[in-house]
Amino acid sequence: MVVEARDCSRMAHTKHTMSTDVESRRRRSTESSEPLWDHDPKGRRCSSQCDRLCVAGAYLEIPDTPSPCTSQYFGHYTPKCLSAHRHSLHSRCTDDVWQEASIRTTIRAENEVEAHKLANNYRFGFRKWKSHVTERPIEDRSDVVKELYSDLNYIKHHSGSLVTFGNVIYVLLFGWWISLFYFLVSLLMFCTIAGIPYGKLCLQLSGYFLWPFGKALQKSSSLVRKCCMKFPHCEAIPEVDEIKETSEVKESTPLLRSAPAITTEIPLTTPPPKQTRYWCRLSTYVWLVLGYPLLAVVHFLAIFLSWMLVFTIPVSKMNVRTLSIILLMPPEEVIIRTVKKPQGCETRVLLCCYRAFNWYYYKFTVDGINVFAVNLLPLVIITLVIGYMDKDNYYVSSEAKFATAVSSIIPLSYYIGMGIASISAQSNFAVGAVVNATFGSITEMAFYITALLQGHRAGNNCYAEIVKSALTGTLLGCILFIPGICMIIGGCKHREQRFNSRSAGVSSALLFISIGGVFAPTLFSKAYGNFICEGCNNSPGNTTKPFLCNNCHYDLSENNRPLFLSHIEPLVYTISVLLPAAYLIGLIFTLKTHSHIYDIHISDTHCHVVSDHGAVVHWSRSRAVVVLILATVMMAACADLSTEHIKPIISNSSVSQYFIGVTVLAMVPELPEIVNGIQFALQNNISLSLEVGSCIAVQVCMLQIPLLILFNAFYDVGFVLVFSDLHLWASIFSVILVNYIFMDGKSDYFQGTALVVVYLILLALYFFAPAPLGC
Repeated sequence: MVVEARDCSRMAHTKHTMSTDVESRRRRSTESSEPLWDHDPKGRRCSSQCDRLCVAGAYLEIPDTPSPCTSQYFGHYTPKCLSAHRHSLHSRCTDDVWQEASIRTTIRAENEVEAHKLANNYRFGFRKWKSHVTERPIEDRSDVVKELYSDLNYIKHHSGSLVTFGNVIYVLLFGWWISLFYFLVSLLMFCTIAGIPYGKLCLQLSGYFLWPFGKALQKSSSLVRKCCMKFPHCEAIPEVDEIKETSEVKESTPLLRSAPAITTEIPLTTPPPKQTRYWCRLSTYVWLVLGYPLLAVVHFLAIFLSWMLVFTIPVSKMNVRTLSIILLMPPEEVIIRTVKKPQGCETRVLLCCYRAFNWYYYKFTVDGINVFAVNLLPLVIITLVIGYMDKDNYYVSSEAKFATAVSSIIPLSYYIGMGIASISAQSNFAVGAVVNATFGSITEMAFYITALLQGHRAGNNCYAEIVKSALTGTLLGCILFIPGICMIIGGCKHREQRFNSRSAGVSSALLFISIGGVFAPTLFSKAYGNFICEGCNNSPGNTTKPFLCNNCHYDLSENNRPLFLSHIEPLVYTISVLLPAAYLIGLIFTLKTHSHIYDIHISDTHCHVVSDHGAVVHWSRSRAVVVLILATVMMAACADLSTEHIKPIISNSSVSQYFIGVTVLAMVPELPEIVNGIQFALQNNISLSLEVGSCIAVQVCMLQIPLLILFNAFYDVGFVLVFSDLHLWASIFSVILVNYIFMDGKSDYFQGTALVVVYLILLALYFFAPAPLGC
């Protein structure tokens, strides 16, 4: 890892020098017919020149690359410059040189903690995490993100019509009944006589909440306007003293350049004469006893519904400000007026909303936690309460408990991933590797172990088959579905995406090793096991027609125990030792001895040395540890509830138990990882999208399955590492297919479609497959 600190002026000079160097070399190449590498038979000169040209292209010919002084962080691959210079440099550089140059990765981060998190994403054995682990200054965010965190207390410039689809949906979902309740409360206030001022306010607010867009609530006693120094279109002009106190124009400012913008707040009206004190009025107490509690219930309901819908969070903010500020003010101080288009000015008001619906609220975070994970956290509490309080399924059915338990795994997986990323970013490599190897598989292991224990207590072998189906489903999803869906979504936005084929080759090799090791006992049992059938029929005297047999399989339990105990079981234990050893060797190879295949460069985006001074992490190490422990305990509880209430589903469902294990139980815990992979693909970082699935698949084979074998060795729950033919051939075919697609180091939506279609075909096979043995 190389940390580079670049000065802004130095980078601009370097860019100009590089562009000049590139043009001069192009002119020399057209004037001379001799190749540039003829003077150096070893080819070193070609490599260095190609590297310099590729780096220049990476900075000069990528329109999506932000300036290092304005962006938060940016990770890009130099293959983009490959497509821009391939034709002009093909005569001078071989494909091997370009392949060597195409694996360089530049990471830009605003602090050391964030840089460690980004670098961990490229390390083998580390879970990939997209979200930030440190706080980002709102001033450095885009205008779209700034709007997400706005308090709705400024009149800003708004272009376009206010009659939008989201605003119409607001009227249908919220506006009409909030307006109706305000109208009813206004009638109640008028009936009390003393509350007539509040009745007038509620009547005005009734019309406001029916269509609040393009209207502003402001305080009449302190109207202020936020204006700029260059106020060409402002009616209110600040005094000279206020301008001097706000900012000073430097002497070095050129005369012909416009002065920098200066903001100041100017009172627009003189304060009205003092009224009776708020707490000395009878109407105040009538309002707080009769009117405010009713509206508080209405607003709390609107806040909850709009927050849970996520995309209508502006409606939630609007109700919060109304409940906490506007309804507690004297009624005569609240004025509702129609907003006119501000011309170069921003007026601060109590409440002003233009849009009730915003698609970008999927990015909204609370203390670094995505809003969807926050909203799903109450589901975990509800699951635990109904699961352990209603043991006899008196109030809630087993099917509903299973659905809530499986759904609760999604937010818990997110919190575990956030905790792992936070600890790894604030710790050294050894601690990060240990945390990723242990807690990275805790979600799946919690379900597998609880399912095996449940099946052992019930004496039902079906649970073990479901665990094997979930293991295979995780492999198929990580090998086919996650890369495929990322290629499709990334390919729709970016025509062609390139990735580091050398690092992908390491993951592919480990996948081959792990798949071969996991399914070796299955192949061994097919070669030496007894093939038995049940229900064979044959007519008397038949000597030529074949037998008709049902339910044929290789038996290892009752009729062929000597083979299992003497040969297959020692083979399973040997493999359970070799697979973690191969995983450890892969860590050493990719992170120590051959770390150059990732070639990660970290540079600062704010043109100063990357440092953790001033970096505010969302979760400290101690907090992340506490969250990890709590999430792990709740994960084990939810896994126990899901396995406890899965019996009615596998017994009464017409769907094959194979399909339930391969889809629901395998892919639901991986939903946060799928979202991370899609976000990486949208940012044209397809390498990390592919590594997301490969990392999980390798951990399943090299860590989770050996741990299950170790658990079964100490506490026999009947888990035998022998899979059905469907699991065997589906996994082998998937690994071969994905390695074939990854060979060229390029991806597009067509290749992704091929992977997803193959995945759906395999799911169809599992859907129509007969029930496994013991189910």
